[in-house]
Amino acid sequence: MRTFVAVFPPPEVQQALHRAALALPVSGALRLIAPEKIHLTLKFLGEISEDALIRATEALGPACEGHGRFEVAISGFGVFPSERKARVLWAGTGEGSERLRDLAGAVESGLAAVGFEREVRPYVPHLTLGRARGRPVGFDPGGVSAPALRFTVSGLDLVRSAPGAGGGVTYSSLATYPLSRRPRARDRWT
Repeated sequence: MRTFVAVFPPPEVQQALHRAALALPVSGALRLIAPEKIHLTLKFLGEISEDALIRATEALGPACEGHGRFEVAISGFGVFPSERKARVLWAGTGEGSERLRDLAGAVESGLAAVGFEREVRPYVPHLTLGRARGRPVGFDPGGVSAPALRFTVSGLDLVRSAPGAGGGVTYSSLATYPLSRRPRARDRWT
């Protein structure tokens, strides 16, 4: 079963990001993500067994402990790997990025403790909005800026990704983990 750990923004934020991506001059060269699928991936697990799923399910609750709810602000558009050869269009985060990195680090550590391989690349919080249809494309936002959006991160989901109709994928939440209401002492001052 193909899985990942993610934070899903509320539907109004997903819709606004999708509309903004449609307004970009490069949007025709990209296959845009359906609004309801727009999310912040904290950890990609890939294909896992039933046993690994049980271990992941048990590890994620403790990984959320000590992480209070927090606000995230969308900061702008970007692409991977470069503006000349864009394959992935994304919206980045400004405020809340450090808290997302902390949460992703706790997820990474919790899953590593139960046998999942650690990611070697540093975590870069972003919401994927689209992918190149074929060859990479040049990216120029053409004066379109990301909408000024904010949302509260109050939990995370363990998500299954399965092949859907028409070659797409469907997402289903296998488990939801609320962030604790009591933040760590250092979070009260940030």
